[in-house]
Amino acid sequence: MLAAFIKSAHPELAATVTLTEITDPVRLRKKSGVDLSTAAGTLVNKARGKARLKNGAFVGIAVHEDMDSCPGPAYDIVRKAVSNALDKATGASSSVYALAAAESEAWLLLFPKAFTICRPSWKIPATWQGKDSGRRQTPKEDLEAVLTSPRFRESDGPEVVAAALKHGLLAEPKGSNRSYQEFVADISNWEVPAR
Repeated sequence: MLAAFIKSAHPELAATVTLTEITDPVRLRKKSGVDLSTAAGTLVNKARGKARLKNGAFVGIAVHEDMDSCPGPAYDIVRKAVSNALDKATGASSSVYALAAAESEAWLLLFPKAFTICRPSWKIPATWQGKDSGRRQTPKEDLEAVLTSPRFRESDGPEVVAAALKHGLLAEPKGSNRSYQEFVADISNWEVPAR
């Protein structure tokens, strides 16, 4: 999912670099101090290794994680601590920490038409649209309760984002979500490496 968001927010970057996924569970948000620094370093080293395997240069890392709560003081503390740890681990390269509040599904709610594109029977309630989706405590469960034919599953998320990207919906979110807006601002500031 993160790759589609990157392609929309910074198409020049996405066209210049090879986006490679590391599927290891991250769980940086629950770490602190030396444990956080070590985990961030390990993740960055894996990304550097993937770049070497593809005979490419490591230019940076974008890490996604769900906060499992709405934005507030805890979100701010985690986002700052993990962002700093990733910055230190990457050195001169770039890093972005995409901390989704409360879950990735809250980001998906910003693109209600994408659900209907994926499954014509899926319609996001009008009362949910144009709101701050980051304030939903349980967006995944909310979607599962409303999108029942067929039932929405977490594994449907990448298809919804791909549809939103394909149809140009990611450029115009319907509503707001502070964590999504911060991610877009951060990735948009990422310098495009020289070719």
